[in-house]
Amino acid sequence: MKGLQYQLKSVLRDKFCLMTFLLPILVAVALNFMGSIDLSSLGELHFGVLENDLPPQAVAWLERYGPVTAYATQKELADAVKEPSTNVIGVQADGDSLKTSVSGDELEIFRQAAATLPALYERREAAGRAEVLTLERPDILKSLQGIFIPAVLMVAMFMGCTFNAMNIISEKEDGVAFINEILPMTPGRYVLQKIAVGFFFGGLSSVVTACICFQWSWRGFGIILALVVPSSFVAALIGLFIGRLSEGLMTGVACIKIVMLVFIAVPIVCTLAGVSGPLAVLCNIVPSQPAFAGILALSWGDTAEAAKAAGILTVHGIVWFAGYVLLCARQNKRA
Repeated sequence: MKGLQYQLKSVLRDKFCLMTFLLPILVAVALNFMGSIDLSSLGELHFGVLENDLPPQAVAWLERYGPVTAYATQKELADAVKEPSTNVIGVQADGDSLKTSVSGDELEIFRQAAATLPALYERREAAGRAEVLTLERPDILKSLQGIFIPAVLMVAMFMGCTFNAMNIISEKEDGVAFINEILPMTPGRYVLQKIAVGFFFGGLSSVVTACICFQWSWRGFGIILALVVPSSFVAALIGLFIGRLSEGLMTGVACIKIVMLVFIAVPIVCTLAGVSGPLAVLCNIVPSQPAFAGILALSWGDTAEAAKAAGILTVHGIVWFAGYVLLCARQNKRA
């Protein structure tokens, strides 16, 4: 117990470990907050006109499609149109019609609107008699959250890798590793202490992130725990591998970045590309793939697929644990 207390104190003093613990939680809060923000106004049309240039009827017609700002001089109107941070469409009178001006750096949708606007104005009477069907405004972030939330939760699950790797590397840098070698502590007890640290913090970060992102029933919470427990255990074991095999801090940080990149890239690419068949089975070699698939299936209500992913993660835990035991036995034999 004292060994675990020492490990916990060591981690709590490490700002990098604390940052990795808090990062998924902060991202989950940000995703929930952004989901309540209406971003549809970013696609709204904005028009700039000259004062006393257009008749009031034309200005009123433009206001049906977006805000209209009047400028005193031609230079002010041109500056507003050229401003890179805006998508203002300049509108001026051209006889009985309109002429528009854009800077060219706008999105394609605004350039198309500027090109169509004069013809639409000329046919405004016929367009006014057309029947208009107003559709429900879609949530811009809804489809993205379907991928972002499982990705954030998956990263939280595998944060134990960072905890353990950085903890072991720090002990090597500070010389604590040499002290551990002469302490009356069995290799099994040492491994248990190291796994417990990464497993506890990775699991805690995952549970807090899941509670923020989802409103679980008791059954759903039980399944998410079935995903979190083996995922955090595997991550803790991978962190032990990195910490044991890394010679220094820079090597360890590079290995952590590579592992996290693979963990994030493989499941997201598989999901976006719709990978199936033998290739999908092969991707399950990466532990984050079944974790991501399980969370995604659980968010869709497919508990059977989520339970299958939990089983794959359990097999990962057994294989990685056996691999680490063999690695330790081999290194001890060489020593």
